[in-house]
Amino acid sequence: MNQQRPVDVQAFINQHPFSRFQWSVFALCFVIVLLDGFDTAAIGYIAPSLINEWGVSRPALAPVLSAALFGLAGGALSAGPLADRFGRKEVLVGSVLLFGVACLASAFVADLTMLTAMRFVTGLGLGAAMPNAVTLMSEYCPDQRRAMLTNAMFCGFPLGAAFGGFLASWMIPHFGWRSVLMLGGIAPLVLVLLLVLVLPESVRYMVARAYPAERIRAVLSRISATAAQAGSFVMSETRPAANGRRGLGVVFSREYRVGSLMLWLAYFMGLVIFYALINWMPILFKDAGLEPQHATLISALFPLGGVGAVFFGWLMDRFNGNFIIAVGYAFTAVSIYAIGQVAGNVGALVVLVFVAGTIMNTAQSSMPALAAGFYPTAGRATGVAWMLGIGRFGGIAGSFLVAELSRRQLAFDQIFMVVALPGAIAAIALLVKQSSHPETPDEAGATRAEAHAH
Repeated sequence: MNQQRPVDVQAFINQHPFSRFQWSVFALCFVIVLLDGFDTAAIGYIAPSLINEWGVSRPALAPVLSAALFGLAGGALSAGPLADRFGRKEVLVGSVLLFGVACLASAFVADLTMLTAMRFVTGLGLGAAMPNAVTLMSEYCPDQRRAMLTNAMFCGFPLGAAFGGFLASWMIPHFGWRSVLMLGGIAPLVLVLLLVLVLPESVRYMVARAYPAERIRAVLSRISATAAQAGSFVMSETRPAANGRRGLGVVFSREYRVGSLMLWLAYFMGLVIFYALINWMPILFKDAGLEPQHATLISALFPLGGVGAVFFGWLMDRFNGNFIIAVGYAFTAVSIYAIGQVAGNVGALVVLVFVAGTIMNTAQSSMPALAAGFYPTAGRATGVAWMLGIGRFGGIAGSFLVAELSRRQLAFDQIFMVVALPGAIAAIALLVKQSSHPETPDEAGATRAEAHAH
C-alpha cells in the first residue's frame, strides 16, 4: 500500500476478511438491540401482575403499555441528527445509559402515573439506541454481506423480547414483577462500561468529520495491519443525493417521497401487529382459559421467531427485497388469523404462535436493511431513523387497538382477525414501493452495497 495514496475505507473493509474486531462490534451492537427488545417487551409480561396487584382494568393499562412507544418515537426521530452531530458511539452510550437508569427507576414506582412517566423516559433511550446500533454495525460491514449481517444483529430485538418472556415466567412467581424491571435496568448499566471501553466510533463517520488520520488508522489496523501503511483516508460515493439535498430533504424529495411513505406504512403496520400481540397476548390467552404461566410462555414464542431475519438478509443480498418482505407480511396475516381459530387447542397455539412470530419478526427485522438500501448516503441515517420513529406510532396504535377491541367485547377469534389485517396492508405498501421505485437485481446490489454508509 502506497504511503501517499489515500485509502478508501469501504474498499479496505471489503478487501479484508471479517475480523475478530468487527465481530466484537457486532456482539456489542447485538447486545444493545437485545436489551432494547427485553426492556420494550417487559411491560407486557408484567401487565397481568399489575392488574392483580393494583386492581386496574385492562383499558387503564393502555397508557402505560404505550408510554415507552411515544418515547421510542421521539428517540428515533432525533437519533439521526444527534448521531450526525456528536457521533454514533456517543449517542449509543448516552441512550443505553438513559434507558438503563429509567428502567431501573421503574422498578421502584408506586402507581401507574409514575410507571407511565418512567416508561416514557425509558423509551427515549431505547428509541435512540436502535437506529444508531444498526448504523454503526453496518458501517463496519463489507458490502456483499451487509444486509445479512445487519439483519442478524437486528435479531437481537425479538430474541430479547422472547428472553424477557421466559425470564418473566420464572422471575415473577419467585421475586415479583419489579424484579423484571430491575434486571432490565441493571444489565444496560453494566453494558455502558463495556461500550465506553471497547466500542469504536464509526470509521466512516470519522472520515466524514475529518478526524486525525492516526485515529482512523488505529481503528482500521484492528481489521488488518496493512492499514498502518496508509497516509490518508477517503470515502467514495456512487449515489448522489437528490439534487444535492441532505437529511429530510432527501427523504421528502420527489425522487424518494412515495418510497418513504410506503416504508413508513409497512413498518407502522408491522409494529401494530407486534405490540398488539406482545402486550396483550398473555392477557388474551389467560382470558381464553390458559393458566397464567402457560399464557406467558406461549406468548414468549412470538418474538422468538425473529432469527429468520438472517435468512431474509441472505435473500435480500441476492434478490428483490421488496418482494421478499411483502411475501413475509402476507403470510403473517394468514398465520395470525389462524391463531384466533384455535383458542382451545394448546398444542396448535404453540405451533401457530411460533410460526406467526417467525414470519412476522423476520419481515419486520428486515425493514431497516431495506430502508438503508433505498436511500443515498446523504439521506440514509435520517431515512432509516425516521422509518423507525414513524413506525413506533404503529406500536402505540397496536396497544390501544386491542384495548378498544376488548372494550367492545370482541371474541378471541375476532380480535386476531382484526390484528391480522395490518399484515396485508404492509405487503401492499411494499408492492406500491416496488411499483413506484422499481428495484432491479443490479440496482439492489449497488444501493444496498452503500447501506448505512452515512
